[in-house]
Amino acid sequence: MAAARPGWSRRAQYGLFFGLLAVIAGVLIGLVLLILSLVAPKTFDGIRGAALDITAPITAALGEVSTTVEGIVGGAGDYWDAAHQNGLLKRQNKAMLQRMVEAKAILQENAQLKAALDLRQHARDTVATGRVVGSSFNSLRRFAILSAGSRDGVQNGMPVRSPEGLIGRIIDTGSIASRVLLVSDRANIVPARLLRNGLAVIAQGRGDGTIDIRPLEVGRNPFKRGDIIVTSGTGGLYPPLVPVARVVKLDDDGAIALPLADPANISFAIVEQPYEPAAIAVASAPADADADAP
Repeated sequence: MAAARPGWSRRAQYGLFFGLLAVIAGVLIGLVLLILSLVAPKTFDGIRGAALDITAPITAALGEVSTTVEGIVGGAGDYWDAAHQNGLLKRQNKAMLQRMVEAKAILQENAQLKAALDLRQHARDTVATGRVVGSSFNSLRRFAILSAGSRDGVQNGMPVRSPEGLIGRIIDTGSIASRVLLVSDRANIVPARLLRNGLAVIAQGRGDGTIDIRPLEVGRNPFKRGDIIVTSGTGGLYPPLVPVARVVKLDDDGAIALPLADPANISFAIVEQPYEPAAIAVASAPADADADAP
């Protein structure tokens, strides 16, 4: 007995048969339509119009599906592109802001340097100009480090100032750097005057970044908020009329002031000769003692 063909079945036979019939029917319909178009063009136009009416909804539906798919794909692409561009703009904006901050810092430093150089040209007996490279904030003692030392002619006791005002005096000198006792230190006492009326006062640091201002005469409190305190020249160490501080608070018999020259905001300072040369011997001796004090 012969074996059956692989995959051969009645269902396959029916499928092949109906497929053949469909092909033959298609050919016959095509021939009929061809002959009809030649023999009766108007009738063929009617049939073609009816076929168009039948297929138009199907074609429109397929077009809408295609448009929707294209819109989804295109929208996803646009969203991705927009997100990428947004991230790029954020990075560019951050880099631009950083460059603006750096440029502003450079401009500020250049302005301070220009002011210091201008002060050096007009100041009397300027010894050296240096950069303020550090200052103490959390300590009870208030010091700053200046990048100018003995090889630049700096000596203990010399006053240090900036265009904004008096910073302090030298208390320790190295070859290329010096230590400055700030006017806000408790050991620094500056003879001064009230700029508004010339009243003699004493300015002494409080050790917390502020300055205690006291009048020499006991009586009514002469100070007002905003008063400017300047050096008087008394004692011969500091030259007169150098700005020292601005009054920010009044108390019972005096006032509390903030230094006009804040080392935290100053980049450059100059070292000057004492107003009276003999005063340096007096200023340098207690300075060493103050520096060693706890």
